[in-house]
Amino acid sequence: MAKGRSAPDVWMIISIALILSIGLVIVYSASAVLAFHEFGDKFYYVKRQFIFALLGIGALIFTMNANYQIWKKWGKVALIVCFVLLVIVLIPGVGVVRGGARSWLGISSFGIQPSEFMKLAMVLFLAKWLAEKQQTITLFTRGLLPPLGLMGLAFGLIMLQPDLGSGAVMVGASLLLIFTAGARISHLGSLALVGVVGLVGLIIAEPYRLDRITGFLDPWSDPLGKGYQIIQSLYAIGPGGLVGLGLGMSRQKFSYLPEPQTDFIFSILSEELGFIGGAALITLFAILVWRGIRTAIAAPDTFGSLLAVGITGIVGVQVLINIGVVIGAMPVTGITLPLVSYGGSSLTLLLTALGILLNISRYSR
Repeated sequence: MAKGRSAPDVWMIISIALILSIGLVIVYSASAVLAFHEFGDKFYYVKRQFIFALLGIGALIFTMNANYQIWKKWGKVALIVCFVLLVIVLIPGVGVVRGGARSWLGISSFGIQPSEFMKLAMVLFLAKWLAEKQQTITLFTRGLLPPLGLMGLAFGLIMLQPDLGSGAVMVGASLLLIFTAGARISHLGSLALVGVVGLVGLIIAEPYRLDRITGFLDPWSDPLGKGYQIIQSLYAIGPGGLVGLGLGMSRQKFSYLPEPQTDFIFSILSEELGFIGGAALITLFAILVWRGIRTAIAAPDTFGSLLAVGITGIVGVQVLINIGVVIGAMPVTGITLPLVSYGGSSLTLLLTALGILLNISRYSR
């Protein structure tokens, strides 16, 4: 049983607040030109981001004060609902296509991404399941295969959209959780080899994925096509230098870098605030992940520990992939920077998850 609760982790709260504040400022700076051109209102994107931030903060306050043990009951329900939504979004005429992926449910510009909800739902369910089955996790058939099969089914549905970025984050956070629960490295290593073969198959099956790989390996082979995003991103980061061009002074946001307020917002931040600004943001993320790991270690029970690992994993994996793409160290996957990039579903859901993490910190030993 969890002991009486105390105050939530103050370092975690400070890092979340600062990252969110930086995100609102940079969303405005990155999107003002595009918003004025498309909607005649340079505040269009930042106003919507602010609304979703308020909703997310409300959700964070609620989950921060709701005992995390309740998610043992609701994790299974959330997972079932998310599986249903992942099927519904694939139905033509129901799921909305944006950016080449049928991954949205909603009307007009308002919508939700079921894949974003699945990240949290999968972590909630696996934390409960693995906490109860920890004695069998070292057994391949009875312990490891069931959670991997569930994760694989969710990943398959997400890839039918297709949405490799969200699928990769869900798989990464889930595998981290499974490893922490005590799965054998030999089992995970063998499955990793199978996963690599499967990933190669997925890349070959879709020409646009193969284009992203070749564009990543040699962007200058097709600077106006496959390599365009990476080149424009590096054009933003390079001139930023040590201190940047100044807030609001980005050149790449003038229709050079596509959708600068979402996947490549770190490029704009680095261009305007330089290496110092980018390093400061990465440091805040590092503090958030560190406090999440500390919360997992000090959690009063196995469920709380695994749940903290999963939520921290969602943040850490997503940050690594996004910044890796932006600096040209990874192929383009179409994934946002947590708490910073423009996006309603991802922002609100992540703040909700961080509220759960803060609640676990209140019961830490």
